[in-house]
Amino acid sequence: MTELPYKSQIIRNEKFIFRDREFTAKEVVNILEPILTPARKARIMQVVNSRTYSVATIAENLYDIGNISAVMRTAESFGFLPFHIVERSDSRYKMSDRISRGSEKWLDIRKYAGPENCLKEIKEQGFQIYATDLSATHSFSEIDFTKKVAIVFGNEKKGISDYTREHVDGRFIIPMRGFAQSFNISVAAALCFFHIHSAREKKWGQSGDLTEDDKLNLKAHYYLRTLDSAEEILSNSAASD
Repeated sequence: MTELPYKSQIIRNEKFIFRDREFTAKEVVNILEPILTPARKARIMQVVNSRTYSVATIAENLYDIGNISAVMRTAESFGFLPFHIVERSDSRYKMSDRISRGSEKWLDIRKYAGPENCLKEIKEQGFQIYATDLSATHSFSEIDFTKKVAIVFGNEKKGISDYTREHVDGRFIIPMRGFAQSFNISVAAALCFFHIHSAREKKWGQSGDLTEDDKLNLKAHYYLRTLDSAEEILSNSAASD
């Protein structure tokens, strides 16, 4: 099988601290696992196995908070964990449970005041960055999305910023055959994510590409997030030692 593009670098060997005591991911899992139902454990493991850190989403200066939440929900549904929000100067993003349905608790979300630090950080992690742009001449079918990639979705009125347009590795359009000039942001994201997910599955037979260490770390995170009493249980465990 061709080597997957992801290299462990995000949460490897992470420590979890409760009541000033450090827990390893393995300890968190061992303490919390007996409390979860078999069905819930199986579901979490199924989700973890399909996750990837090698496909990142960048939502730049979106006007409609609901659109960010909708894109977030779709990214989570396809297992694409890194989600970067470049906030507008006159607005700050707040989670919308009505639309995202809690998907933000399962993603790795970062926020930025502008595109400069966002793009710099992502490039330093080895991503190639592509942006949807109505002025582009290449279709998304011409781009190899099986590499480590980040996709920028610009705001609903002006699209991506001039800075982003100048600093991404490439720009693309989603082919349309009607009179409408563009898709809604959430629809564009869904089409892109499906295309990327399908390309990865076609090439490797899977989209998820986490290492065993990363799977263990992520499972620990999901155990913590799925149990309202998780912190109390771990704290009590630390106190009883």
